[in-house]
Amino acid sequence: MRLAEIFERVVGPDAPIRFTAYDGSRAGDPDSGIALHVRTPVAVNYFAQSPNAVGLTRAYVSGHLDLEGDMYTALSTVSDFALAEDNNLSLADVAAIVRSVGWVKFVNRVAPPPQEAGRGRLASMGWRHSRRRDAEVIHHHYDISNRFYEMVLGPSMTYTCAVFDDGDGRLDRVGEDDGALESAQERKYELVARKLELRKGMRLLDVGCGWGGMVLHAAREHGVKALGVTLSKEQAEWASKRIAQEGLGDLAEVRHMDYRDVPDGTFDRISSIGLTEHVGAKNLDTYFASLYDKLVPGGRLLNHCITRPRNDLPRMRPNGVINRYVFPDGQLEGPAELQMSMNDAGFEIRHQENLREHYALTLRHWGANLERHWDEAVAEVGEGTARLWRLYMAGCVLGFEKDVVQLHQILGTKLDGTDSRMPLRPEF
Repeated sequence: MRLAEIFERVVGPDAPIRFTAYDGSRAGDPDSGIALHVRTPVAVNYFAQSPNAVGLTRAYVSGHLDLEGDMYTALSTVSDFALAEDNNLSLADVAAIVRSVGWVKFVNRVAPPPQEAGRGRLASMGWRHSRRRDAEVIHHHYDISNRFYEMVLGPSMTYTCAVFDDGDGRLDRVGEDDGALESAQERKYELVARKLELRKGMRLLDVGCGWGGMVLHAAREHGVKALGVTLSKEQAEWASKRIAQEGLGDLAEVRHMDYRDVPDGTFDRISSIGLTEHVGAKNLDTYFASLYDKLVPGGRLLNHCITRPRNDLPRMRPNGVINRYVFPDGQLEGPAELQMSMNDAGFEIRHQENLREHYALTLRHWGANLERHWDEAVAEVGEGTARLWRLYMAGCVLGFEKDVVQLHQILGTKLDGTDSRMPLRPEF
């Protein structure tokens, strides 16, 4: 059986994709702007052993499978069948692939590309969300290359959801290097600052601070003494240099430190922007309790993180693409679970906001930045990693647009007795 026949058995004869393979066979729509090319038998081997998104990701990242056309359009086109995590072939389909590829090639497993986090290596570093293992997970994703992140994220070096207005949020502006993303990231930081009601002389703790964007904004724009902590050594070094360059060393500081090691009881405000995805469900109560203890009475916490739309959905597939390649050990909570955990820690919930569409736009801008710097990015981190990021960001755009994932900001206060120290109608 030729590969084109197998392709048609998997996706159907009317797939809106142009399919070609190394054996010369063709299938699908010959006029489609989306083309899938199986370059070598290794691609088939990957897919036969993992007949789902993991197998396709391995084949694409390793270069044994090519995809022509816009990645977002391609994923949107095939999302109903080829990239569904639960789309497993029948035994008859697998048997057909075995006959086509050859039994020896099928049973001789091909090692995953190096961009995939090794499950054995992580397991050797202790239980999930132990300090050592958390440090390795953060290193895996965030210590790729600061230069690479500069290309993708832009000057703000902000790797969290931006906040767009109707002008900056126009889709026809995506791909233009016009400052729309930078404006939206600055707007996000200012939204957080207003929800926290930052004022000169306050002390802010930013846990999981990344490259220090919130720390810099709080110090520069509001005169706040801000401390950021991150498990990424490269992030801490980059942020410290930026703080020095901007002459904010008397107000801003970023430390290479676990949030669990920050001393208690010294901060007026806390921002947690994009960290709870890494904390783990079993640790949420302890996490929010520790932040509660670090706040003075009347203090506020703003938690900003990716969420799943319903509490009864899986937190994150442990063997799925995102957990294997992007965020090992990552877990997503529902907004109600986060609120309940914050409540149980003692916080009074004062505001919640879903920024789902804003994250889809943010990811579109990051993807456009990567395409604009493609050759330079490949030279910096290698083609496999660049391919992974092209696939990952396009897939995440689709996830936020289709409400597979959401982004919530939740504001909580530590009551001073019974006084929330909140205005009757907040301006934000």
